[in-house]
Amino acid sequence: SEPNTRLYNPYQDLNLQVPINNLYKLPTSPEFLFAEESLHQRRSWGENLTFYTGSAYLGGSVSGAAVGFFSALRNFEQGDTLKLKINRILNSSGHTGRSWGNRIGVRSAAVAGALGGLAAGTVVAGKQVLKRYVPI
Repeated sequence: SEPNTRLYNPYQDLNLQVPINNLYKLPTSPEFLFAEESLHQRRSWGENLTFYTGSAYLGGSVSGAAVGFFSALRNFEQGDTLKLKINRILNSSGHTGRSWGNRIGVRSAAVAGALGGLAAGTVVAGKQVLKRYVPI
C-alpha cells in the first residue's frame, strides 16, 4: 500500500522452481501413513457408535445448557446480588446441560445397540435356517 515498504517473502532466497501459490494448495483428501489405511474408506461400527454417541451428547449438553441459562434468568429474585445471579446461571446451565446430554447420548447409544442386536440376531437366525434347510 505504501511505496516505501516491501512485503517480506520468506521464500525469496530458496530459488524455487514452482510458483509460491502452489505451496499453499493443500490436498482435500486425508493423508495416511500406511497404504493399507488409504484403502479403508469408512469408519468401523465402533467408530460410528463412538462418534454419533459423542455428537448426540455434545448437542444435548449445549441445548440443555441454553435451556438452563434461560431458566435461571426467569428465576431471578428481587434481592439477588450479581454473585448469586451468576451462581444460579452456572448451576442451572450445568445441571440441565448434563442431564440433557446424558439422556440424548444414552438414547443414541441405545438405538445403535438395538440396531446392532437386531443385526446380530438376524445373522444367528440366518445361520440356523441355513443349517436346518440347506444340505451341505
